[in-house]
Amino acid sequence: MNWMVVSSVITAIAIVVQIAILAALFFEVRKTTARVNQLTSDLQSRVGPILTRVQILLDDTQPKISSMVSDASHIVYLARGQAQKVDRVFTDAADRLRGQLVHLDRILTGTLETLEDTGAQFKRGFWRPVQKASALIQGIKVGIDLLRSRRAGRPASSGDDRAEQEEELFI
Repeated sequence: MNWMVVSSVITAIAIVVQIAILAALFFEVRKTTARVNQLTSDLQSRVGPILTRVQILLDDTQPKISSMVSDASHIVYLARGQAQKVDRVFTDAADRLRGQLVHLDRILTGTLETLEDTGAQFKRGFWRPVQKASALIQGIKVGIDLLRSRRAGRPASSGDDRAEQEEELFI
């Protein structure tokens, strides 16, 4: 029985200690809850006007932002159209320039061919008579030299003298 009394007393003391701890926890939770409620009230009283102002600001700026986005979209649409027009203009201009360059190339090629033909004809037309005249003069000179040598009684000039005389005629 002794054990029973001792264990009952220990159990009673343990229950009293637990009740005291639970009571202390209850009062602390109550104080903490009161403090949290107070902080929440203070926070709500401070944040409430800010949230109201933000809401008013958003209500005022939302149509403006929508208008700005719409305007920006329209500007991008117009810019794209203008860029396409500029692209067409530059493409047309480049095509025309390319055609003009091809035409100019044909003209220059024809002109150069004509100049080349003219030069060849000039060479044939001018230099042939000059060569014939030179040959004629050379023949006359040889004939005169031959006549001189017969009158003077000298033998005809050698081939070296004749080559030297021909060279002098061309200079």
